[in-house]
Amino acid sequence: MEKATSKFISQLFVFAALIAAPMALADGVQAQDGPPSETTYDFEDDLVTGDLVRPDGEQLIVRRRGRRASLIQIREHFIPEMLKSVEDL
Repeated sequence: MEKATSKFISQLFVFAALIAAPMALADGVQAQDGPPSETTYDFEDDLVTGDLVRPDGEQLIVRRRGRRASLIQIREHFIPEMLKSVEDL
């Protein structure tokens, strides 16, 4: 009976550790997520220049093709023709 009790207590400690570990990690993460300190950049003495950046090469203009009629034709009498071919066997 003592073995069963000690096994239960050890399992209880393991379970408590598994529950407590993520909570402790979450508390540490929340403490680090505070707002960052203010950062200031001073560009008074610097000359900032820039150019228009665009891709190299030529722009291709492709003409769209006209709509064509489908080359697939639906056979209107397919079922009667199929039945007729089976009757001939």
